[in-house]
Amino acid sequence: MAGFQPTAPPARALGSAHSAMMASFQNLRLSPAGGRSRAAPGPVVARAPEAGVGMMGTKVAMRTFFTEEGLAYGATIIGFEPGNVVSQVKTKASDGYEAVQVAYRGAKEKSVKAPVRGHLKKHGVEPMKHIREWRLTDPEVVAKYEPGQQLDVNEIFKVGEVVDVAGKTIGKGFQGAIKRWHHKRGLMTHGSKSKREHGSIGGGSATPSRVFPGMKMAGHMGNVRRKMKRLEILEIDPEGEYIVVKGAVPGKRGNVLQISPSKIVGVNC
Repeated sequence: MAGFQPTAPPARALGSAHSAMMASFQNLRLSPAGGRSRAAPGPVVARAPEAGVGMMGTKVAMRTFFTEEGLAYGATIIGFEPGNVVSQVKTKASDGYEAVQVAYRGAKEKSVKAPVRGHLKKHGVEPMKHIREWRLTDPEVVAKYEPGQQLDVNEIFKVGEVVDVAGKTIGKGFQGAIKRWHHKRGLMTHGSKSKREHGSIGGGSATPSRVFPGMKMAGHMGNVRRKMKRLEILEIDPEGEYIVVKGAVPGKRGNVLQISPSKIVGVNC
């Protein structure tokens, strides 16, 4: 793994784990000479018709990933902070459906809301900031998990598999129609009075005399949940500190991501 290791292993202390992990990847570079390389990715087959249990991670950075043939791919490094512990196992008998609930990112007890803190304590799990669950349909798969179980990335994911990565996009605040919807602007000279204005929003002069629902107008942009589907796993750290996926994922550095095995079955090119 020469040339593809973080400068220092992420700290496991609750107070500084996040900042230490982010700092450890500051000088990470993937280059044709010293970086990690592999053969050009071929057709990828999804793991199963059911999504299965995944993990949560933290977006660290984007780097260029080079193949042995010299092809360059944009890749995202997703690190793992303390957490990814099974916090509850739901069954059809007790909850009406099958699911595995996972807690992520250890936190101080005072930083976690009382109901969440009590829920985690009931199942023998340390205080965590984020809780997600993966629904399943096979009771035999659910039976393999128990509260307090630590998930291992090398057991859940394999290099070459495809995953779905979900997270919140970067918030842009209130934006105009040109930035938000990529509308064409007006003239910048010749006395134009509509340089970056929206333009007409009506459907006609007399009919229908109203604005249609869903009209693309100025408004709040970003800070919504998005899912990137079928991203190939390029690398997995043997020590389980991080994974590298092909392409971009939602959000800025430090955002919490939900990584799930892809449901798509067949050849994904």
